Amino acid sequence: MNTESLIFYHSPQTRSSGVRILLEELDAPHRLHVLNMKIGEQRNPEYTAINPMGKVPAISHNGTLVTEQVAIYIYLTDAFPEKGLAPAIGDPLRGSYLRWIAYYGSCFEPAVTDKALQREPGNASMMPYGDFDTMVKTLTDQLAKGSYILGERFSAADILWGTALEWMVMFKLIPDIAVINDYVQRVAERPSVQKIKMADAELASDHERFAKAQAE
Repeated sequence: MNTESLIFYHSPQTRSSGVRILLEELDAPHRLHVLNMKIGEQRNPEYTAINPMGKVPAISHNGTLVTEQVAIYIYLTDAFPEKGLAPAIGDPLRGSYLRWIAYYGSCFEPAVTDKALQREPGNASMMPYGDFDTMVKTLTDQLAKGSYILGERFSAADILWGTALEWMVMFKLIPDIAVINDYVQRVAERPSVQKIKMADAELASDHERFAKAQAE
């Protein structure tokens, strides 16, 4: 595939880091378009024309724009099926895979955000995740069933969850319990994760230096 046909809009140490790891796992040729959020490049008109919210990640593939983290994971794994990072349609695990990819965006992130902002919980029947403790237990019960979200099969869902949970544990936004910590460690040991962490750390350092130089 022509590298120019897939453009990945990225900023280090953000939600898009997981997509960068996914692209590494998929061995997907792409052009990396980096935004320095330290100087507000995500708010430039050139980027808000791509994503009006000024958020990363975003991708453009053969002229098709995809935003929203969960949508990008589903799109990329289906675009590069040969790597087997998503169960194909007809695979018995396909439904579970989609369930847990969607659960991240529809339940986990809203619940963690509400808790981090110390919002008063609303009526459970009106909350997208019900209540925080049930949301977490639903996740940990699944993690306890095997090494990965789908049991013993590693998938793109583990890149999404593993990278997110590492940050959540670090900032004490979710309970520090063994089943989560062990899962995070398994995902973190993958070569793709270690490689992108190093690359993103270097990129973040460059952005910080540039921002400081601009402020002087």
